[in-house]
Amino acid sequence: MAGRTSGFDVGVVGASAGGVEALLALVRELPEDFAAALFVVLHVPPTGTSVLPRILTRAGKLEAAHAVDGEPIEPGRIYVAPPDCHLLIDPGAIRVSRGPRENGHRPAIDPLFRTAARAYGTAVAAIVLSGTMDDGAAGLKAVQEAGGITLVQDPEEALYPGMPRNAIELTRPDHVLPIRELARTLAELARLPSQRPSDSPVEPDRAEGAFTGTREDQWPGDRAPFACPACGGTLWESDEDGEPRFLCRVGHAFTETALANSQSDGLEVALWSALRALEERTALTRRIAARLQRQRKPSIAARYELQAEDAEAHSVMLRDVLANLGALNHLDPAEEMEAEAR
Repeated sequence: MAGRTSGFDVGVVGASAGGVEALLALVRELPEDFAAALFVVLHVPPTGTSVLPRILTRAGKLEAAHAVDGEPIEPGRIYVAPPDCHLLIDPGAIRVSRGPRENGHRPAIDPLFRTAARAYGTAVAAIVLSGTMDDGAAGLKAVQEAGGITLVQDPEEALYPGMPRNAIELTRPDHVLPIRELARTLAELARLPSQRPSDSPVEPDRAEGAFTGTREDQWPGDRAPFACPACGGTLWESDEDGEPRFLCRVGHAFTETALANSQSDGLEVALWSALRALEERTALTRRIAARLQRQRKPSIAARYELQAEDAEAHSVMLRDVLANLGALNHLDPAEEMEAEAR
């Protein structure tokens, strides 16, 4: 930010599709004497082994490792969220949680940004890199409101510009830069003295499964007319800075766009299940019709054959629906706005 005289102690980075390339380009440019700790959330599958820390260590001058619950925060290190775990920040320490998914992800970017803002206030720099959808936008807003520094990769440079554009639309960040300039700005800001708040206990975050109340008056917002795509429970809707947010009883959280995409995924699963049931019904009724024909009961066999034909016709229609379902999936407001502009 032009004229800023204070730096930061904690940098938090969120990335999704195209994020590995962006992260590699970022850490290559960071100096060996980088004065802050860097925390990274990359959307990764929940299964398998992540080699991202090894890749980042080889690419740059800073050591990277998967975060460990409870370990102290040290400057000049890169902490990477382990697969299927949220990466959270307390004053001076790291939290790793398998709490509810947010925006369909675990790890999710918003919990990292949100907890960093609560624990470090003005001494946070938050960076959104390449990706689709809008995870990270609300977290960036939380950092901005806490007085931290907000930076976004230039969407024109990002392999997937949706996430940077959504973040820019919601927050109007301090810096929108190509990766090399973004890294240079981070290094310069990290050299400035920070204004870190004194360590004090913070309330548990919802990414730790912190919401355990059972009374409706304990929940934020109003009951929404939708079910949680993750668990089928009731959703509550709140308005955060003009942006709808949805939260269920056990802590699954969604932006409006993430909820729509999760519903689309659930719809596709349901339609494939329906198609499977129809095709099984076609096969079974044809089998019954063939047996009845062998038993010389043609009139009954004909009724079963009609049922098979009816199920087969519905299967054909359902396959057409599934073939065209892509238009309903993975809605991204930033990409929609770009399409309209063209």
